[in-house]
Amino acid sequence: MRLVRLLIPVLFALPLITIACGDNTDQGGDDEPYATFQACFDDHHKVETFSIEDAIKICCIDHPIGGQNKNVVCGESSADCQTFVAANLADADADATQITTACDGYIVDRNQ
Repeated sequence: MRLVRLLIPVLFALPLITIACGDNTDQGGDDEPYATFQACFDDHHKVETFSIEDAIKICCIDHPIGGQNKNVVCGESSADCQTFVAANLADADADATQITTACDGYIVDRNQ
């Protein structure tokens, strides 16, 4: 009987812990896939209001894009990243300086 009294609070708390901690297996998790880089950028910059540079880095590192794995789509170098982002992001969304800054940061952050 004593064991039952000890287990009841634990069993009650488990669903609350699950709700609080979340479950990243759904499409709303931290590694949500996007069909395009633009869609990822729009979500992180225009909806979640991350800076342009941070939104680019988040999309490059944390999300599968267009069927490719996360941390792959923007390439192996800052130059690769700049080429990819410039080709896959609307011109009005970021200028060359912002893209260069983001891609330089992406190379530093992607391996951490």
